[in-house]
Amino acid sequence: MTVEPDRIQHLLRELAPQVLGSLVRRFPDFAASEDAIQEALLAAAMQWQQGIPENPRGWLIQVAVRRMTDRIRADAARRHREELVVSLAPPDEQLALAAGLESEMSRDDSLDLLFLCCHPALSPSSAVALTLRAVGGLTTAEIARAYLVPEATMAQRISRAKQTVRDAGATFTMPAADEFRARLGTVIQVLYLIFNEGYAVSGGPELTRTDLSSEAMRLTRMLHRLLPEEAEVEGLLALMLLTDARRAARTGEAGELIPLDQQDRSRWNREEIAEGVTLVTSALARGAVGPFQLQAAIAAVHDEAPDVTKTDWPQILELYGLLLRIEDNPMVALNRAVAFAMVHGPVAGLARLEALEADPRLLRHHRLDAVRAHLLERAGDREGAIKHYRLAADRTASIAERVYLLTQAARLSEID
Repeated sequence: MTVEPDRIQHLLRELAPQVLGSLVRRFPDFAASEDAIQEALLAAAMQWQQGIPENPRGWLIQVAVRRMTDRIRADAARRHREELVVSLAPPDEQLALAAGLESEMSRDDSLDLLFLCCHPALSPSSAVALTLRAVGGLTTAEIARAYLVPEATMAQRISRAKQTVRDAGATFTMPAADEFRARLGTVIQVLYLIFNEGYAVSGGPELTRTDLSSEAMRLTRMLHRLLPEEAEVEGLLALMLLTDARRAARTGEAGELIPLDQQDRSRWNREEIAEGVTLVTSALARGAVGPFQLQAAIAAVHDEAPDVTKTDWPQILELYGLLLRIEDNPMVALNRAVAFAMVHGPVAGLARLEALEADPRLLRHHRLDAVRAHLLERAGDREGAIKHYRLAADRTASIAERVYLLTQAARLSEID
């Protein structure tokens, strides 16, 4: 029976980071390992059409290791390649892998790969880009869109990051305690970005990419099991669960975007909400409050409201105020302006937006125009709302968001 290509592509995207981690652990040449993985994925896409193997992850690892072994042997005449074969690819590991030992095939190296990508030799921006590429499975173009830079610029950044990790002599092992703590902040931020890109795709026709958000949640669960007392890890997992709980209600039958205040809350995942609330309650009780705990607390207030009219906006406004003191983030300030409008009225909210216009980080950002349009509509300025809905539509890279924003402008234009 022929296997659907979409099913194969989904499985390959899910397995690619795990297989890359396994390969880098054996052959610490990041670029070469990525090339080998791409060849293995291409082979799988062609051969699995007639049937997916019983152990697809093991199949990919075997093919990729063969590609790496062939590459090393082809360069065996050069001394440093000879040394690489001896030091990085012991024959007993290759024989064990070729024999298909179950313990080797089932090992998940994703978390080790995540910490390798967050090596201290890298700048935070380079670490995030490399991890999104290697662990998150995003293409260079997708990462470039998320960072609002040309694809060629992002490709150079990722290439330099790989070279930096290689030059630093990084090994594929969990870092020592002091290094581990130093990398943890970057690791948490990377997981958050991967989840966000999956939950609300920054560009293109898709509104969500469940494979990315699910992978981020899986890795965060692994990190939480490793660090059960780390409040920010617990807060991040809570935030992901409380946000993902609304995913089924975010789109209509035609795939159109449905904003939070119009969602059918009976479609929200109550099990995820309950788990998220338990986690954020536990995290906040630890005393050291961080930004992810506060974001999770805000999400919990939304999720626990039976309907939009019963949302505790004063509490949300207070939480955003606390978050803004901890984190100088323009999006937090923008969200606080929305909460301020919900408590004090749209005109007061619009006044708050005026102060944000001077922030260069929000210059020409579509969300500023989208919020302004929403508040102008609530304030009764129909023409102003139409103008800013259209401006926001022009400035977003997400097709789903653009359709939604243009629909709002068209709706207001039809009103007599």
